[in-house]
Amino acid sequence: MNKLLEIKGLTVTLPSKSDRKYAISDVSISIEKNEILCVVGESGSGKSVTAFTVMGIHDKRALTISKGEILFDGYDLTKIGEDQFRKFRGKKMAMIFQEPMTSLNPVYDLSFQISEAIMLHQNKNKQEARKIAIDMLDLVGIPEPQKRIDAFPHELSGGMRQRAMIAMALSCNPKILIADEPTTALDVTIQAQIIELMRDLQKKTWDGNYLHNA
Repeated sequence: MNKLLEIKGLTVTLPSKSDRKYAISDVSISIEKNEILCVVGESGSGKSVTAFTVMGIHDKRALTISKGEILFDGYDLTKIGEDQFRKFRGKKMAMIFQEPMTSLNPVYDLSFQISEAIMLHQNKNKQEARKIAIDMLDLVGIPEPQKRIDAFPHELSGGMRQRAMIAMALSCNPKILIADEPTTALDVTIQAQIIELMRDLQKKTWDGNYLHNA
């Protein structure tokens, strides 16, 4: 099998004054192409730290990668700089965060927020990016996407905001999608809909992968 992401013995160290030494210790994960992997653990066990470290968005002032490798797309992500990470994020790897209301910028409409990454990574103009953004909203099941594209986050329900986050994450067709407890803030019925949506999108439209923190 072709390994898309391989984490080998990853250890992330906390500041010396912390009540414990490691945020995560000796974590190894391997994800094959077209595989869905669910990481399960109690609160504080390091699921989000692992995800953030893969994306290179962990708090580098407090957390230090002291050991291990994160192999992705021919690179060891523990050894690349922020400039290289910017080229990866959105285009080759994307993330859905726990709380869409705080992850989406409240002062910008969906058109701006989804189109921004499309213009940056796909070399599209504003009109082309907007059309792709509308298509993505339609893909994730948001009704009347031509109207919703101009909505602000506070004008959408929790389920719709999470669908918009998925649309944004998938807009540049990344190779891997990391979902950090993407249904935490939603009621049980909407949680099931979001998980089923993600599975359906992978099967029908996207040759991608999920690292899902449950």
